[in-house]
Amino acid sequence: MAILARKIKVEKPKILISTPLFPPQAGGPATYSKILFEYLPGRGFEVSLAKFSSISFLPKLLSHLAYFLLVVLKSIGADIVYAQDPVSVGLPSLLAARILGKRFFLKIVGDYAWEQGVQRAGITDSLDVFSKRSEGYPLLVAVLKRVQCFVASRAERVVVPSRYLKNIVSNWGIAEERIVVIYNAAEQVKVLDSKESLRKRFSWSGPILASAGRFVPWKGFDGLLRVFPRLLESYREARLVLIGDGPDRARLESLAARLGISGKVFFTGRLPRKEALEHIQASDVFVLNSSYEGFSHQLLEVLSLSVPTVATDAGGNAEIVEDGKSGLLVPPGESGPLLEAILKVLENRRLSAKLSRCGKERAKEFGGERMLDAITKLLFS
Repeated sequence: MAILARKIKVEKPKILISTPLFPPQAGGPATYSKILFEYLPGRGFEVSLAKFSSISFLPKLLSHLAYFLLVVLKSIGADIVYAQDPVSVGLPSLLAARILGKRFFLKIVGDYAWEQGVQRAGITDSLDVFSKRSEGYPLLVAVLKRVQCFVASRAERVVVPSRYLKNIVSNWGIAEERIVVIYNAAEQVKVLDSKESLRKRFSWSGPILASAGRFVPWKGFDGLLRVFPRLLESYREARLVLIGDGPDRARLESLAARLGISGKVFFTGRLPRKEALEHIQASDVFVLNSSYEGFSHQLLEVLSLSVPTVATDAGGNAEIVEDGKSGLLVPPGESGPLLEAILKVLENRRLSAKLSRCGKERAKEFGGERMLDAITKLLFS
């Protein structure tokens, strides 16, 4: 029978961070876990890691069993287990914590059931609708919804990186007072080469638009491709650079061909972080055309590079970008406002310079110290 977790006051709490990703892998959980691993020891914690990536080479069912055993072993000496998603690492981490009587905290950065439903089960509901609806979904999606709700409901506290996600998780039936908003930190990134030298290295000329992310439906790459021919009417030398990879890549390349813009659109594939940032640094406008974002760590990185940014006001984007100051916000799924915003940045040098300057300053507001102060206070509570 599970032993209920109890709050243990110790001088130097031991925390186990269970995470699906860790550098050199890319992604928000990897970056966040790395920051905690490196900086929490300076705030009075002993920190250890349980990385799902360390056993992901195993067959699927076997890898989940192996990960559960890994978390159990690493939890024995821990006081707190802090899981970085509610399903793949969250469920085994919760079970291990309950068995061993450890405090359990959970980080949620998105709705995994919805994401899988959109990719694999043809779900067309928006996330806001999906988070409130409990019936009528395929078995896989229904199971994933139950799992993430089960894990979240049994966490001592659920940490989310935006007010938007707090609303989503509260729609699952989790009490609002148990959901804590702690904004993710932005690492201040610096590309050593200048924009001009990078463009020379890449043999780029003319206006360059960049976008990056996983090629999945809600990232809006198809909408950006459909807008691009209209941009070419004003800027014939413009190019669109798409950084990343994913299940939609073949479909997006086919769409570019049908639109007759294949020679103007460059799919870089997945790049190491430094190279991806160099491509973004060399661009004139960065576009985030997503219809859903819990909290975009990538958006913070782009702002810190002083690259003028156009983003949708979907999800947590509006909590990062101050429209007209640190970036331009447009409604998701609307091509007219998206094109208009891109043209504004390209045509108005004063506006472009303002967005660059204010974007960099805005990114600094999401500092690591503030995030670490908040998580330290929460875990010591």
